[in-house]
Amino acid sequence: MSELPPDLPRLRTVETFLRLQLAAVQRAIVRQEQQAAIHRRSPLPDVVPDWMLERGIGQGAPPVAVHVGGCHMAGKRTETLERDQAVRALTDGVEACSHCRPDTALGLL
Repeated sequence: MSELPPDLPRLRTVETFLRLQLAAVQRAIVRQEQQAAIHRRSPLPDVVPDWMLERGIGQGAPPVAVHVGGCHMAGKRTETLERDQAVRALTDGVEACSHCRPDTALGLL
């Protein structure tokens, strides 16, 4: 705004308009800050492991199957495995998932 009106009533109108605009900008800033805070607090996306070990039901349950990471057939009772742990589990007799075929992926077949 380069020139202001010369009379008081129009100056008051401009003042009211600018106050309303400032309030709208301040509300938008608050919303953006809240969204940024929520984004900072949200957990990182889940990282899909390369290999998973599925266990049976109960405390200390034995392993049931080895899965390739992200296998849709893996149950909720899984833990992440390193490649050598997955190979060891399969060679020790833990069943390979028939859907994701970790034994094939690991080159054991």
